[in-house]
Amino acid sequence: MTTLWEWLLISVEVGLRLIALGVIPGNRKPSTGMAWLLLILVEPIIGFAIFLLVGRIALSRGRMERKGAAVEVMRARAAQQVNVIEPPLTAPVERVTELNRRLGALPIVDGNTVAMREGYAEVIREIADEVDRATSYVHVEFYIVAWDEVSAPLLEAMERAAARGVAVRLLLDHVGSFRVRGYRSMVRRLQVSGIAWQPMLPLQLLRGRFQRPDLRNHRKIAIVDGRVGWTGSLNLIEPGYHRASSRRLGRSWVELMVRVEGPVVSSLNAVFASDWYAETAEDVDHGLAPSTAGEQVVREPGEIACQVVPSGPGLAVENNLRMFTSLLYLATERISITSPYFVPDESLLYAVTTAAQRGIPVELFVSEDADQFMVGRAQASYYRALLEAGVRIYRYPSPDILHSKHFTIDADIAVIGSSNMDMRSFALNYEVSLMIPDEGVVAAMREVEDHYRAISRELTLAEWLRRSPGARYVDNVMRLTAALQ
Repeated sequence: MTTLWEWLLISVEVGLRLIALGVIPGNRKPSTGMAWLLLILVEPIIGFAIFLLVGRIALSRGRMERKGAAVEVMRARAAQQVNVIEPPLTAPVERVTELNRRLGALPIVDGNTVAMREGYAEVIREIADEVDRATSYVHVEFYIVAWDEVSAPLLEAMERAAARGVAVRLLLDHVGSFRVRGYRSMVRRLQVSGIAWQPMLPLQLLRGRFQRPDLRNHRKIAIVDGRVGWTGSLNLIEPGYHRASSRRLGRSWVELMVRVEGPVVSSLNAVFASDWYAETAEDVDHGLAPSTAGEQVVREPGEIACQVVPSGPGLAVENNLRMFTSLLYLATERISITSPYFVPDESLLYAVTTAAQRGIPVELFVSEDADQFMVGRAQASYYRALLEAGVRIYRYPSPDILHSKHFTIDADIAVIGSSNMDMRSFALNYEVSLMIPDEGVVAAMREVEDHYRAISRELTLAEWLRRSPGARYVDNVMRLTAALQ
């Protein structure tokens, strides 16, 4: 005989299912809505509890207001800059730059230099050397920060800069950094370093600081005096990420950064300034320099146009994804994509496979071994569709992890930054991307891609179809969990 409590439980479960049908699909992608609905229909109480915890992209009201105010300041200062592009961009590329400006607030700016940087410790030492020459300010923002033998040169240079009166600010993602061994000792050292530092998006329940726990600041930015900057995929930590498995396997993370000089450094700095203000309510008067207002920017031979594209909560929804798909549809000759976590939504998957089906050579560089089980298996669930469409997949050899995040379109557009091509980077993470419509930069990035291809092994459709049914089942389950945003 059914008891009153059993009837009550049944009523609650039925009610939650009915509520989910009318609430979950609202303002969500169909794939995301269906994933949440499936979870709640199968297990209503647990599923709804998970949805309430991580199903809504919600930041605190104060942080959202500060972020909105900072974006408006970026727009106002960017409007003062004069943007001169010579030779002119093609009309389709101009429309993409306008899309980026409308969604991300920052214009394309001319007169820059761009240089590729592959060496892990070498990049950190290069930034440290510039910090030792700093006279005004140093702004550093990374997803993961650890104080170890590789990162120490930069952090110690920042200490020295602060001691001689330079304004030194450091932003680090709280969750991304505190998971790393040695976090508490790093915090103690930062507290006496003279560096103004702030954990971003902190989970500190005892201090009343809480938001959706999987919203992260994934950006990687370093700026010195507004004259030189870096961005890309590298984190401020030794290349094995302090993992026991990395030591056992001899594993390193393979990165690519760019060093930039020119007006684009101010754009990168504006992104840092907006993040600093969102976390601290402290205005950093080193955003887009108003001194450029009304000045004519003269393009010298060899100088490069660049556009910084910030994305994440507080900005227009998924503007990095919109840029990526727009550029993929512009391709007429070749597409090369490098992404450690390639878990596309429908729009990106269609853009990539449609390009291949149009007869455009498309190649994707990924790691042979994934460093994250769930993401790696979700990524694997897309390989068959990609291979059947004609995409060539190259797997970077184990034990290293190919962590670089960049792509090239034809011979004249390159994009590099912190953003993966996955649903997390599109919807949940603060990211920064740099779009560079320049043949010389594409040629330099192609040299990196050529190296990846030379040492990687190509995955074939025949090989992939030989996988066991059990492996395919796990891949598909992980693909479903990837859609729970």
